[in-house]
Amino acid sequence: MPKAYWGEIKDPVHGYVYITEQEKNIIDSYPMQRLRRLRQLAGSEYVYPGANHTRFEHCLGVMYLAGQVLVNPNISRVVSDEEVDVCRISALLHDVGHGPFSHVFEHLLISELEKTHEDITSWIIEKSELGDNLSKMGFDAKEVAGLAVGKLHQKGRAFLDQIISSAVDVDKQDFIVRDTYHTGAEYGFIDVYRLIHALDVLGENLAVELGALSALEAFMIARIESFKSIYFHRVGRAAQIMLATAMEKANDELGLTAFKSPEEYLALDDYTVWSSLKKCKGSKGIIDDLEHRRMLKCAYERTFYEKDTMISNLFGRESYRHQIQSEIAKEAHVNVDAVIIDVPTVPSVPYHHAVLMESMEIPVFTKSQAGEKMLQRLSESSKIFETLKGFMNILRVYTDGANRAQVEKATAKILGKIPSAAKISF
Repeated sequence: MPKAYWGEIKDPVHGYVYITEQEKNIIDSYPMQRLRRLRQLAGSEYVYPGANHTRFEHCLGVMYLAGQVLVNPNISRVVSDEEVDVCRISALLHDVGHGPFSHVFEHLLISELEKTHEDITSWIIEKSELGDNLSKMGFDAKEVAGLAVGKLHQKGRAFLDQIISSAVDVDKQDFIVRDTYHTGAEYGFIDVYRLIHALDVLGENLAVELGALSALEAFMIARIESFKSIYFHRVGRAAQIMLATAMEKANDELGLTAFKSPEEYLALDDYTVWSSLKKCKGSKGIIDDLEHRRMLKCAYERTFYEKDTMISNLFGRESYRHQIQSEIAKEAHVNVDAVIIDVPTVPSVPYHHAVLMESMEIPVFTKSQAGEKMLQRLSESSKIFETLKGFMNILRVYTDGANRAQVEKATAKILGKIPSAAKISF
């Protein structure tokens, strides 16, 4: 039965995105429309003026790319029409649980509620108006909620989760291309369509055919370059730290994490929270600084490519960072609140990991002349991957402009205990 297409949406990254009547119904719902008021890269606009794109268009892009995967002949032969519909809608809704300023709000969710935006996404899909809409259209809201965050775990169908959540998922494919487009920080061309056409199912898992190795390597390099130049840019991070601190200081007064219903949560967006933060006693000074671009200053920065006990503790344990923070503040003769240690394991970096390139192997395969698929180890086929998947972390210490010199000196003294062999600049 042919699908009832509603029409098309013009996307600056992918061109025309064709949507069905059902998808339009979901797109027009309040939880989806709210994503127009959540910037994708909150804080990055202080570095890249064009970085004002939102979660809304990203979600459309992820749905589009999921659709492209599902029409790949290798994939389409093993999925039903119903699975295609569920997967596209799940991809569309995969970020519906994000909070104000996107990943910056994650810090509060984790510290106050021990929740991530994925937990909230599933809750919103099942318990808000979306659940009713999905049910009326014949979908199982619980199934959509699971697949949207890559946790459907349907027996024998792991590849469905992996389309939306894996090392080469359509979420990463869209946000890397979209974020580099809007920032202008385009370090390397990524041919996502070559990657998509090289996907196949081995057993129940997604794998990449090695003929697309160049596209896969370009994707991984672009991800690391995007991390360094966009997601963990020192000025963008300064803005994110300031936003996170403002929300932390205002939380008791504003009750940002006191929501009890999806509707209360969905009332929080960049606009409403920014306005509230401007009026709140605990946060208005920070917002005033942001509005006048009086940013935190980076007093110290080092990049580490090998493991050491002290380094691991700094990146992995918040209590240890607080201890070092206190030592630096004491040495610099400044208030402890004037020193902030920033590492990429803090949740406001998209896809934060202590090890930037996850140690997981991306499944790749070759085909024999007879068409037999043979699983390979990517690290054996790609020296680039073998190099990139190693340990890498960035550590920064921030303070205000007035204290920059003494904090820089104190940090160099305190962190001088780290072996010099660990310092490699890029």
